[in-house]
Amino acid sequence: MKKIILFLSLCCLIACQDSSTHEQADVSPPNILFIMSDDHTSQAWGVYGGILDSFIDNPHIRRLRDEGTLLRNAFCTNSICTPSRATILTGQYSHLNGVYTLSEALEPETDHVVKHLRRGGYETAIIGKWHLKKRPTGFDYYNVLPGQGRYNDPILKDSLNWEEGGEVYPGFSSDVIGDLSVQWLEKRNAQQPFFLMTHFKATHEPFDFPERYDSMYAGIEIPEPLSLAEFGQRSSGRTFSGQVLEILKERYKGNTSGRYPEPYGEAFDLRGLDSLEARRKVYQKFLKDFLRSGKAIDDNIGKILTWLDEKGLADNTVVIYTADQGYFLGEHGFFDKRMMYEEALRMPFIIRYPKEISAQGELTDMVLNIDFASLFLDYAGLETPGWMQGRSFRQNLRGDTPEDWRSHMYYRYWLHQRQRPSHLGIRTDRYKLIYYYGLPLGLPGTHPERTAPAWEFYDLQEDPYEDRNAYTDPQYMEVIAKLKQALATQKSQMEDLDAEHPEVLSLLEQEGLIPNN
Repeated sequence: MKKIILFLSLCCLIACQDSSTHEQADVSPPNILFIMSDDHTSQAWGVYGGILDSFIDNPHIRRLRDEGTLLRNAFCTNSICTPSRATILTGQYSHLNGVYTLSEALEPETDHVVKHLRRGGYETAIIGKWHLKKRPTGFDYYNVLPGQGRYNDPILKDSLNWEEGGEVYPGFSSDVIGDLSVQWLEKRNAQQPFFLMTHFKATHEPFDFPERYDSMYAGIEIPEPLSLAEFGQRSSGRTFSGQVLEILKERYKGNTSGRYPEPYGEAFDLRGLDSLEARRKVYQKFLKDFLRSGKAIDDNIGKILTWLDEKGLADNTVVIYTADQGYFLGEHGFFDKRMMYEEALRMPFIIRYPKEISAQGELTDMVLNIDFASLFLDYAGLETPGWMQGRSFRQNLRGDTPEDWRSHMYYRYWLHQRQRPSHLGIRTDRYKLIYYYGLPLGLPGTHPERTAPAWEFYDLQEDPYEDRNAYTDPQYMEVIAKLKQALATQKSQMEDLDAEHPEVLSLLEQEGLIPNN
């Protein structure tokens, strides 16, 4: 009897220890892998629906989508590379973190999410595109491209060779960044959770790709967006000319833009073609290059996912894949980003965390890039500091959206140019109102010539592709009036006060964009 009692006691003790160990594993902070590409817009992921989906070979992105949750309404607050990256790190709009355009740096002393994660016990690293000018701080390890970097045989700079200019890594940049990420994961301290930012240069212009995809899409005609043949502003009522494909055509013809360290491929012959035929030819090269560049990203996402599988870390690692903003792929005859239209505003976003997040899930709540930092901190078990403007959407991902979750968003683009004026706006689940105030405000890189103030309004339910500016349509007068007041309120709530820009305040007052107190 004593032996039986002793045996049962031992069994209970072992069971309690196993239960305690399992419980501890469940509450331990997960690893966080934040993979981000440049301009890899949702139209080119193959998982968002659209005319390109059946032409896109992205098995590893599709795997993440099958094993995780897809965000349908993730948006950036300033659709351009450097400001978006600063916002992701700081959880703040551009007017608070001081990174408005492509020319400002994130100052090394700036507080940001990675510093908090590091203090909270995470081993931290960034590998690939940094694009915030000055030396990264808050990371245990960094190895980053200087500026835009180059696609082939990229130079990367770490803490040991930063002043010397970096080291050349043979190969294609996406492959190099993927390999370096796996190497860091192998060498990290396995006793700490990790936070790794793997940032690809692709698919940024000039949309290069590795030689293994030279013949990809040969003989294939890529389908065109319905608005590819939109020339000028008359049919749409747009208030600006935009970054049209003819600009890309001139770069193709010359085989280089003079802006980037590498050419655009073979010289482009458009002799004998009319304007629409030429645009279509430019579109075909542009899309094929873009999709091949994206394919190389997908290869390296797969490389990292395989490593997580082999090490048994997949279940306890939050994996996110996103892009710093969206991109026009011929819609309205445009390329590039910056504008508040859906193609540029929307950030594709997939998250996988088997312990909490449903496979093949979708989240339609409105999420902004100011929210990413708070989500990271939430997973780490850390508080969001009061100066961050975003909030964690972890609860939303569990299927329990807070009742007070946002129903609209505020946007502001500062890098004023004549064809893409500075503007601000508001988006709800159905409507979008944009005010082009058209002032450079002395910011670096802006065009000094102001443009005439103008309004645009879109009913996204009736006009999801934003083909008709309905600002003067009488049926929307009441809706627009309410949106103007909501825009003024949002601007104030986001602390975008323009105290140093009296010329902006004067225009806003004229347009009724001063909030009611």
